[in-house]
Amino acid sequence: MTPVALRSALEARARSLGFDAFGVTTPGGIPQAAPRLAQALADGHHGTMRWLSDRAEWRGDPSALWPEARSVVMLGMNYGPDEDPRAVLQRRERGAISVYARGDDYHEVIKGRLKQVAGALASMGAQAKVFVDTAPVMEKPLAEAAGLGWQGKHTNLLSREFGSWLFLGAIFTTAELPIDEPAVGSCGSCRACLDACPTDAFPAPYRLDARRCISYLTIEHAGPIPQEFREAIGSRIYGCDDCLAACPWNKFAQEGREMRLSAREALRAPALAELAGLNDADFRALFAKSPIKRIGRDRFLRNVALAIGNSGVPAMAVHAERLTRDSSALVRGAAVWALSRLAPATVSALAEDAASTETEASVRDEWRAATALEPA
Repeated sequence: MTPVALRSALEARARSLGFDAFGVTTPGGIPQAAPRLAQALADGHHGTMRWLSDRAEWRGDPSALWPEARSVVMLGMNYGPDEDPRAVLQRRERGAISVYARGDDYHEVIKGRLKQVAGALASMGAQAKVFVDTAPVMEKPLAEAAGLGWQGKHTNLLSREFGSWLFLGAIFTTAELPIDEPAVGSCGSCRACLDACPTDAFPAPYRLDARRCISYLTIEHAGPIPQEFREAIGSRIYGCDDCLAACPWNKFAQEGREMRLSAREALRAPALAELAGLNDADFRALFAKSPIKRIGRDRFLRNVALAIGNSGVPAMAVHAERLTRDSSALVRGAAVWALSRLAPATVSALAEDAASTETEASVRDEWRAATALEPA
């Protein structure tokens, strides 16, 4: 089979498996990636995500990851929502979950299908390796080089056909395939994504400081969320779609076709009061096959507690008060903050008793801050 025919066969197979975008580049097709990554790491914009600095040389130069690779096949699967994901933010007693996490874990959905596409390469005697966001591969620059779209000012991939909503997968192969022209950026003077960010996480266009990003804070950040960001987080309990949803290119977006990636009804706008009562077993059951399960119950309940505090609904104080007695210090600390916003008199009454029984310094400091005292 000629390289052209092999590429055509691969694309046909990919589309039959539900992929919506297909392109090919070379391992050397992203020369700008290494210096950009180095600058972000030097600025500390990766926060505690040390896996970004680990194997940085592989991320910046895909040929170092697998020297035998000659082509990189980039595939995209549309997961466009059926509604504006920001609408739930107006429902104060409901939690907002990022669109990508409302259905099944995309890693599991996409990886199996990538392997099936790669099987066509193996049948022709070529070697192949598949990657879905779990290896030192910079999928977005590779997707741009393969013509799937361009990295917008918010650093995410944008597509003329699918807007902000593409999951990406990569197949590295020893086969030499015809390559595509890189996509050309079409953001112009638009600042919609930058201006939409609640925490001002973009120090400049095309640069993201993860330490200020709500997705990072609610998912990757393991400890107490810094006070300066808590109010801005609002009811976002897992991730944030504001910069994605604000992009004007979404006027061309389409609703995703893959049912496993569609939103589960239970995760469209879950009631904060119900989530606040989750024990570990309940959490695992609710988020089975969901990417949310990865952060664990305590980190998730931390987010829920902050959302309760941001609800502005005094009746929700009972849930915050109950969470101040949670087994997790991380949850208790967030609950104290929430209670101080909804029922400050209750906090004052409980603070003295809590100071004598709490042992974790982080929780003691939350009580002191909630009663307007300086941390020890």
